[in-house]
This record gives sequence, C-alpha cells and structure tokens, in this order.
Amino acid sequence: MKNRIEYLKHYLKKYNIKPSTIRIKTLDYLLSNDIHPNVEEIYKKLIEDIPTLSKTSIYNTLELFVEKGLVQIVRIDDKDSKYDLNTDPHGHFICNICDKIYDFDIKDTKNIEKELEGCNIGSKNIYYYGICKKCNENL
Repeated sequence: MKNRIEYLKHYLKKYNIKPSTIRIKTLDYLLSNDIHPNVEEIYKKLIEDIPTLSKTSIYNTLELFVEKGLVQIVRIDDKDSKYDLNTDPHGHFICNICDKIYDFDIKDTKNIEKELEGCNIGSKNIYYYGICKKCNENL
C-alpha cells in the first residue's frame, strides 16, 4: 500500500499538483475505476474513507486536475460532467440502455483539423450513441 501511495504522489507531482489526502484518493479512484465517473460517484466512494469529505472538495480537486491536464471532462449532456483520465485524443461511445461510456481509438484527426484551419479549437470531442455489445446481446 505504501508503494501505491508513493506512486500516486509521484503521479500528482508530475502534473505539478501538490499531493493531499483528497487528491491522492481521487486519483486512486480514477485510476482504479475506468468508468468515467461523475462527482457524485467519486464522492459516494471516498466518503467511506474520508468522513469529513464534501462534494465541494471533490469539485475543486477535479477542477484542478482538469486545469493541470491530468483529466478531461466528458460532457454527455448539460446535466452531468464525467471525468476521464485518458487525455489522449479518443472518442466515446455511450450506450442508450446501460449508460456506460466506452473509449474508442480515433486514428487520424489531421483531416478534420485541416478543414478547421484558422479556427481556434478549444476542445475536441467525438461521441457516438447507440446500444453496446453487451446490451445488444440481451435484446
């Protein structure tokens, strides 16, 4: 366990983030749960270990992580933001039945960026919606 904590501290320092208990626990949760969690999901899990935790602390931690480039926000709709440790260009497939989010590789965005030459691109998001393999098998 000590090695894990040292690893997490090093990971945070690599992004110029000062390690704290909440930041370490949040990062550990994100690394251990590749589910694109939202604040509520993270809060519910971490409150078990940190009884004095507030949702504001989770919001602030995630905001810092986004600012430093450690995570990216996945906005599926206007109501909910989810967080993704994978900051490399990739797409998201969202299942209309189970609401799971799956990452998928996007090979070449050069043509898209060439089409948008001269535009100031703030963020890149590719979303596909449908029914995932697992849900499709159960239909």
